[in-house]
Amino acid sequence: MLNFYTIRWDDGGVEILDQTRLPEREVYSRLTDYREIVEAIKSLRVRGAPLIGIAGAYAVVLASEQCRNKVEFAIAVNEIKSARPTAVNLSWAVERMLINYHAYAELPDRTERLLETARQIHSEDARMCEQIGINGVGLMPATGAVLTHCNAGALATGGSGTALSVVYHAQSSGKRLKVYACETRPVMQGARLSAWELAREGVDVTVITDNMAGYLMSLGKIDCVILGADRIAINYDVANKIGTYSLAVLAKEHGIPFFVAAPTSTFDNRMASGVDIVIEQRDSDEVARCGGKQLVPDSVKVFNPAFDITPHDLISAIITDQQVIKCGRWSD
Repeated sequence: MLNFYTIRWDDGGVEILDQTRLPEREVYSRLTDYREIVEAIKSLRVRGAPLIGIAGAYAVVLASEQCRNKVEFAIAVNEIKSARPTAVNLSWAVERMLINYHAYAELPDRTERLLETARQIHSEDARMCEQIGINGVGLMPATGAVLTHCNAGALATGGSGTALSVVYHAQSSGKRLKVYACETRPVMQGARLSAWELAREGVDVTVITDNMAGYLMSLGKIDCVILGADRIAINYDVANKIGTYSLAVLAKEHGIPFFVAAPTSTFDNRMASGVDIVIEQRDSDEVARCGGKQLVPDSVKVFNPAFDITPHDLISAIITDQQVIKCGRWSD
């Protein structure tokens, strides 16, 4: 189905699709040092909760080869794990790699064994994406319009995506869906990335500015909202791209189902609720400048959180690779 890839191991290094270059150019970069992967994650060249988990796993493989001792390795692992703080998949994948690192520490084929684990994380994510799509098809209308935010597609994962996997499977099953993609300020993941991959997959997609969503809902043009997640707490509060909370409030006001799609690796059993989730603060230039043009005066402060928290009582259901979890708005 997909005619591009986001990441792959390639003969001692990692090849990534540079997402900062889309949609103008499809550029693949080869990274051979774990620090290059850390930089790629921080700069959003690699992005999306499941995908940065996969990238982090491959980074641990490189670090195990490049660090001269356990102290250096521990420092490297901390750099990898803390590259972005909100998406739990990164720390989840690194911690899984660490367990195997300690198990294989004295073995001569340690690197090969770690690479096998990283590849397992990659292939497991692809399978989870597929199952999310299958599990969510029944929630999509036979004909209608879906609103999505940010990018929760193949560009954000090791497979066909989370939220967009549901759209792709719905289309394959014969359902006729139109997708409205919020541009997703400030770095435009919806306009640049979701629209790019949806169009390549033959999905009818229209980009809207973030502040048009409520108006579209009021016109009766949206049948449901579906998006991804970067971390899900025990009580099903969801951390996702900034603007998600606003869409959830609007969807409730207009009686529109609001769905979250995420793999089980995005659930964090250490977080009781969304209050406990750390929200990443990004550089002010993402808001203050665009395409080399200054938008905000130098003397003015900028607040730029990358994510917000959507309470579980605003969510209709969470679609996972294992089940559909009914949340607070299921009976609306």
